[in-house]
Amino acid sequence: MNNKINLSLILLALVFLSAGCVSSLPKSQLQFGVEAAQYGLWDEAIFRWKKVLQFEPDSAAAHNNLAVAYEKKGEFEKAEKEYQKALQLNPKNEQIQANYRRFQNNLDQDRKKEEKNEKK
Repeated sequence: MNNKINLSLILLALVFLSAGCVSSLPKSQLQFGVEAAQYGLWDEAIFRWKKVLQFEPDSAAAHNNLAVAYEKKGEFEKAEKEYQKALQLNPKNEQIQANYRRFQNNLDQDRKKEEKNEKK
């Protein structure tokens, strides 16, 4: 009987510990992605931020970070979609707003360059 109680307590402790690990997983994956991005490892960063979204689909930070990564990789349609989702989730976030404005300005400049080159 005593062994059953000890086993039950151990299992209960493991459940609480694993629940704590699961809840911290998105945060650690978000940070891992940031560190990968700092080294220019965009595919790894994207992988990590997508993992965050599996657990927290409404993470504006993960959507914003994905948008930046897609932008860096030249995947502008995906970047646009992620920026819009991030802004939808957190419309008052100044960092997301600034990133999206910069993205739009860069796109506008690229389009103007393309138009200028086509006229030549």
